[in-house]
Amino acid sequence: MKIKTKLNIGVGLLFMMILVLSVLSGWYINQLKKDTNNILVANYNTLEYSRNMLLALEEINSDPLAFEVFQKHLAKQKANVTELGEKEATDNVAIHFEALKKDSENMLLQSSIRKDIAELMQLNMSAIEHKSSIADSTAKSAIMAISVTGMLCFIIAFILLVNLPSNIANPIQTLTESITQIANENYKQRIHFESRSEFGELAKSFNTMAEKLQEYSESRLDKIIRGKKRIETLIDNMHDPVIGIDENKKVLFVNDEALKITGLRKENLVGKLIQDVAVSNDLVRDLIKQMIHPENVYSDQEPMKIYADGKESYFEKEIIDINVIPTGEKDSQFIGQVIMLRNITPFKELDLAKTNFLGTVSHEFKTPISSIQMGLQLLENERIGNLNDEQKNLVNGIREDSDRLLKITGELLNITQIESGIIQLNSKLSDIKDIIDDAVNANKSSAEQKQIYLKIKIENGLTQVVADAEKTAWVLNNLLSNAIRYSYENSEIEIEVRTDNDKVRFSVKDYGRGIEAQYLDKIFDRYFRIPGTRKEGTGLGLSISKQIVEAQQGKIYVESQLGSGSQFSFVLPNA
Repeated sequence: MKIKTKLNIGVGLLFMMILVLSVLSGWYINQLKKDTNNILVANYNTLEYSRNMLLALEEINSDPLAFEVFQKHLAKQKANVTELGEKEATDNVAIHFEALKKDSENMLLQSSIRKDIAELMQLNMSAIEHKSSIADSTAKSAIMAISVTGMLCFIIAFILLVNLPSNIANPIQTLTESITQIANENYKQRIHFESRSEFGELAKSFNTMAEKLQEYSESRLDKIIRGKKRIETLIDNMHDPVIGIDENKKVLFVNDEALKITGLRKENLVGKLIQDVAVSNDLVRDLIKQMIHPENVYSDQEPMKIYADGKESYFEKEIIDINVIPTGEKDSQFIGQVIMLRNITPFKELDLAKTNFLGTVSHEFKTPISSIQMGLQLLENERIGNLNDEQKNLVNGIREDSDRLLKITGELLNITQIESGIIQLNSKLSDIKDIIDDAVNANKSSAEQKQIYLKIKIENGLTQVVADAEKTAWVLNNLLSNAIRYSYENSEIEIEVRTDNDKVRFSVKDYGRGIEAQYLDKIFDRYFRIPGTRKEGTGLGLSISKQIVEAQQGKIYVESQLGSGSQFSFVLPNA
């Protein structure tokens, strides 16, 4: 029998039993209600009227209103005749009462009325006893019928309670246990349900799945082993050091390059806890520093210097977390990490060669540029001779080009100094006003040419900052010259210095064209220039400014909206 059919039959039987029990109980309760209503409505009211007539009869000789009270209750009794012989007794009361109204002092009539009322009450008392016995009989029948029906319902419900859940739960429990065995790679597990229900079909499907899994497991095992060997061979032949560890920090694999730079043997590393190995090996200790202290991520981004291949080599470290989602689950599970070291020595050597070349060329350019500028000064000296207008224009053009070339050379020198680490910062308490004056004086002429007003605002009480005054003035000078270059004529540039939490914030705000949003994250990249701009520049000034500010433990950033201008700001430690 199908599970659905079993459930329908079981629930249907329970529903029918509840319905039968409810209908039977309702019918008997209605019968008891009718019997009790007959007693209350018919007989009890007659007893009440008779009692009131007797009371009124006692007051006839003393209360003139007693006749009216008696007459009133007699009328009600005439309308409430329900029992056999009750009408005759009621008529006798009425006849004797009419005679009493004519002769109120007649004690014999009063005695007759009392006897009539007593007979009336006796009739109703007998009727109450009879109807009570009927109600008792009905109640006994109701108790018996409901008890028998309830017992049958209980027996059927108990049978369903014992059999139905077990018929459903037991196969599910067996199936769950079998699935657990399959999940634990016991593919020989089978289940057998002889039932023709859905569980029987499910057992057939489960056994088919288990057989295929067993077949797949046995047939693919050699391929899995070969795949493992391929991966191990690939890792061993990588030119970069690789170390793999599990979730418990135990070393799973290590290639030859990693063994070479650590100076360890494979048996002294594989299968050991990496923190135990780090106790006796400085290089391994440096490699796992990020895992032990995750907050030191920035320091781990710096290239590592390791003596390898007979020379000092540079490596970039990367720790990759391995997370997998187990089959049939939704949440990922951490199963280990891979430590990779990329050998960047050739690139570092090329970068160093480039830096040395730029430094050498920039330094060598300074001598001929100085000679050109000295020659220009001699040409402009009127004591040597006067120049015509065309010659003056040529001299001015040469001067502008030599100044531009000198500026480019200076920027290249700054870059080479920063990259090589030769640049020396003299950070100390510096006067903020002197830094601003140096930058403003250097750009005063260009601002006056475009009739740009420089508005300076320094927060009250703020006079000093911890910085290299010369380098900071250079940064502010670069931001101010850029602001003047990209501002409209007859406009305004705001230079503001104020405290920002525990820092000092320098800001240069212009009201020029502004910068498109897609270029804001590239504006400090080396050699980057906004596409379409015709302003002169090398694209090095902001990159150098960023490196100088960050070398002083500061930060530089830009805020801009196209059409409303730009604001470049940098923060430095507060005094």
